[in-house]
Amino acid sequence: MLFAILIVAGCSISNTVDPVVTAQPYIGLQERQDRAELRKLTGVDPVRTEWCAAFVNAVLEIDGIPGSSSVSATPLMARSFLSWGDRVAKADVRRGDVVVFPRGKAGWQGHVGFYVETRIKNGREYWVILGGNQANQVRYELFEARRAIDVRRWPELTPTQVQYRVLSN
Repeated sequence: MLFAILIVAGCSISNTVDPVVTAQPYIGLQERQDRAELRKLTGVDPVRTEWCAAFVNAVLEIDGIPGSSSVSATPLMARSFLSWGDRVAKADVRRGDVVVFPRGKAGWQGHVGFYVETRIKNGREYWVILGGNQANQVRYELFEARRAIDVRRWPELTPTQVQYRVLSN
């Protein structure tokens, strides 16, 4: 009976995941006030560590997708995602894609989060990004689209991966 339920459940699940939906329950968590919860989620102390990449990696892990540690020796760096997944043209960005932005003056510095949607403000294109360590919390924030260094997307899930997600959830 359980096997039949899993088969039916597997047939009704989409072939893709949405990291934006997975990240939403964490919106509003602040690095000081919710330090213990964020530490448990990300594996780092958000007060002592820049944690945007740790947050993205944690959400991807929840969704059963390998994070930047699968391609980088420095997975806590936002720019570690420049080697992760497949490159996507900015014109083809879609909800859930991982976007890397510059931050600071050093070439290694950056910020990373999930693309949600596009908005036009004062004639300029902005992307709504859901991420961690945005004003020291998990939240939506506008970033100018032209400033994005890169957009990355994990390849579509195979039926085997979808089945794994059903069985592991």
